[in-house]
Amino acid sequence: MSKPAVTYELIKEEKYTGARLGILHTPHGSYETPMYMPVGTLATVKGLSPEELIDAGAGVILSNTYHLWLTPGEDIVERAGGLHSFMNWPQGVLTDSGGFQVFSLSANRKIVEEGVHFRHHLNGSKLFLTPERSIEIQNALGADMIMSFDECPPFDQTHDYVEKSINRTTRWAERGLKAHQKPDQQALFGIIQGAGYKDLRLQHAKDLVSLDFPGYSIGGLSVGETKEEMNEVLDYITPVIPKNKPRYLMGVGTPDSLIDGVIRGIDMFDCVLATRIGRNGTCMTHDGRLVVKNAKYKDDFTPIDPDCDCYACRHYTRAYIRHLIHTNEMFGLRLASLHNTHFLLNHMANIRQAIRDDQLLDYREYFFERYGYNKPNAKDF
Repeated sequence: MSKPAVTYELIKEEKYTGARLGILHTPHGSYETPMYMPVGTLATVKGLSPEELIDAGAGVILSNTYHLWLTPGEDIVERAGGLHSFMNWPQGVLTDSGGFQVFSLSANRKIVEEGVHFRHHLNGSKLFLTPERSIEIQNALGADMIMSFDECPPFDQTHDYVEKSINRTTRWAERGLKAHQKPDQQALFGIIQGAGYKDLRLQHAKDLVSLDFPGYSIGGLSVGETKEEMNEVLDYITPVIPKNKPRYLMGVGTPDSLIDGVIRGIDMFDCVLATRIGRNGTCMTHDGRLVVKNAKYKDDFTPIDPDCDCYACRHYTRAYIRHLIHTNEMFGLRLASLHNTHFLLNHMANIRQAIRDDQLLDYREYFFERYGYNKPNAKDF
């Protein structure tokens, strides 16, 4: 049997929490975990160049199968040499399966055993995505890590509905494994669902682990449940995933959830938060959330975050970035997005160091206190 395309090397478990320090080995480089992966939905992280992302410390980035299927089409990307060549990204790439769109486009889709009927979210044309077609598209896109096609049921769905959903997702996972044409080049991850039901989550994890995927994703979180509910799911799910496989928490990327996920054994995270709020003039700083477009910063000639060494903070002031945003200059939105992306990547580097030093709980206490998570009515994003 050939070596899997992606492997996980466990380096250390933190003394007090069991948080994992590891290395994710991919066909396009090896990267320390736990890691935050910036999201490049349409083969670009909005507003940022590959060179800026690498300088900020990014290792792996994401792209979206559903959206790239619609435009420019997987055939165009394949003819360009795959996503790495198409978007000039020399490092790791992960694609989702289109399964999240089963959740986010719920008003325009119908789930059947064979797959999902969609209406194009822009022009209303009919679409049909099956587990086999999802894998075929991802094979053509050429990412290092690809995802099984799944349904992400809402967290508050009934037990009966979710039970039927996870059983169908398991059948889809089996079909995806059979359809996968490049296991020596691309690692196919299984996605654990089950909403907020412990028995169904554990059942689904057991079913997928029996299929021996090279990695496992945890889906259906950060979809409206509380942070406490999410952490509870992670508490009982991560111990079920084999220690020699990477654990990926999908769509989660607030600073507090990154720490709390790592404490519970997560290795990989992704989220659009950094660039999305950056484009709205909101920035993360070591001292909490800062809305740089607000009037009080019009004559503030300090950096977004005095303790940050990103390009934006080294060269520009809050007053200047606010001016750019208020005059609809794209550079201002780019600077805010670059800062936020750098902030989260640096946050993960600090988390990795805290694991090395067996001081992750101390780092959590320091970060939460300074960021403001311990204050009453603390604002999230």
